Amino acid sequence: MNNNNNKPLILISNDDGYQAKGINSLIDAMRELGDVVVFAPQHHQSGMSSAISTLQPLRTKIYRHEEGLIAYHCNGTPVDCVKLALNEFLDRKPDLLVSGINHGSNAGISVIYSGTIGAAIEGCIFEIPSIGVSLCDHSQDADFSHTCEVAKTVATKVLKEGLPQGVCLNVNVPKGKVKGIKIATQTQGKWTNEYKKSYDGIGQDVYWITGNFENWEENNNDSDEWALANGYAAIVPVKIDLTAYNFIDELKEWEL
Repeated sequence: MNNNNNKPLILISNDDGYQAKGINSLIDAMRELGDVVVFAPQHHQSGMSSAISTLQPLRTKIYRHEEGLIAYHCNGTPVDCVKLALNEFLDRKPDLLVSGINHGSNAGISVIYSGTIGAAIEGCIFEIPSIGVSLCDHSQDADFSHTCEVAKTVATKVLKEGLPQGVCLNVNVPKGKVKGIKIATQTQGKWTNEYKKSYDGIGQDVYWITGNFENWEENNNDSDEWALANGYAAIVPVKIDLTAYNFIDELKEWEL
């Protein structure tokens, strides 16, 4: 896209696919803030985290082209979409990357598995201020109006202030009316009872992913799960550097 009007350039991706209501609601919201390029998966890619395609070629197609907007879909993962857009299709570095709006929460440990956050982390690796946005509603026809307002508020602030190098934002929004926005920590916990056993047409065992989130800190009012349960949108700053610095000195004492 040729950007001649000095508007911010915003790259959008997701993991629910280019036809999802969430990303199309986000496109409308972000067009109020700048020129938009969309690079989204052709098919549903939830749970892909930072996966990339290594055994198949990537293919793209323009599916929407209007003033201030060009949108592609791609047969790869969310991270494939971001990498391909930045390496081959954009004529300048975006001012902002926004991933979402995801159908379903990416709070707590779900941030590890999320393709939505995977795309935001990839933008962060390319030193682009990046945000992942999710709504706590899996419905295909969910109401994204409140989430779009939160996304615009956060995006406007990030465009103005920027983000530290190596940090992106995981934004989760509760279903229904939003009381406000809280800066939060990632809730400590894990998924339990993660699979449901069933059978296929010839009686062989198959397993469907399901599960319940086991919250280890239900009373921590600084956590993202607490914020969401109490009607607030939650913003968690996420680092791409996974080094456990507080264990470095102890690890050096091991006799290796």
